[in-house]
Amino acid sequence: MSKLVLLAVGGNALIHSRQPATAEQQFVNAMETANVMVQLIKAGHRVVLTHGNGPQVGAALTRSELAAAYAYRMPYDCCVAVTQGEIGYVLQYTLWQAMQQQHLHVPVVSLVTQVLVDKNDPAFIHPTKPIGPFYNKVVAERYRKELGWTIVEDSPGEFRRVVPSPEPKEIIELDAIRACVEKGFVVIAGGGGGVPVFNDHDISKGVEAVIDKDLTSAILASQLAADVLAIATGVERVYIDYRKPTQRAVSRLTEEECKRYLAEGQFPQGSMGPKIQAALTFLQRGGKEVIITDIAHLLQAIEGGAGTHIQSFPEMVDWP
Repeated sequence: MSKLVLLAVGGNALIHSRQPATAEQQFVNAMETANVMVQLIKAGHRVVLTHGNGPQVGAALTRSELAAAYAYRMPYDCCVAVTQGEIGYVLQYTLWQAMQQQHLHVPVVSLVTQVLVDKNDPAFIHPTKPIGPFYNKVVAERYRKELGWTIVEDSPGEFRRVVPSPEPKEIIELDAIRACVEKGFVVIAGGGGGVPVFNDHDISKGVEAVIDKDLTSAILASQLAADVLAIATGVERVYIDYRKPTQRAVSRLTEEECKRYLAEGQFPQGSMGPKIQAALTFLQRGGKEVIITDIAHLLQAIEGGAGTHIQSFPEMVDWP
């Protein structure tokens, strides 16, 4: 049966930590995602793709800092928009190549996506999200004074800027995304969690903040009435007691089990936690099913044979 699948992939899917960070390597790595998306399309599914941008936006900020004596600095929100274009192009190009090999002709479009955040979100009082390069104490203190940055000592002797991470409220380009989906396009949107914006009519400056990409993906999936929110990660299934002698993979989870395991600390915020939180957000907003798996098992997971499936009422589903 044809499904509308919103697939969320991380920025690390294009730049692996164990590989040189090059533009060329991004294209090579993107082919894995492109080939899986082509399999989904051939199986009759419609696809919306969201992506992270952690490595890429860090590189964009570093370039901005290194070139500050010769060109204007790029604020963080502009860097997010830049990476949406960069990653969108990489994915569009590899998808086009993969589809040609399979004699498919499905239009693909990348949309620079703004996401509304609340100016009164508590996150703006206590910035916590590290971004950009590391600085020594002298440079960090200068930036704190000159640019008004919030700086923390990330590790002994190494300092980083931190910015707020507010909750996404609304996808500004939702109607444009929906129109493309209804036309049968593959849509790439919400990159890096979206460019954060206020609805305060002040165009003098942007909002320098980081929106959680999985949470934005959950909201977009619910607003598009997607049948499946698929979150790609580095493992085939979610684990309980991860990396402990009692470790076990789970193929199904209920909404209540996710809440309980989160409370127990089974899903840390630095790894699986945001994905489980996004799953809960999607289900609480009327979503039907969340799948967490790796790219290699995605099609099999959509068909019910792999991955971790999260639903509110799994007993109502005819599991294979």
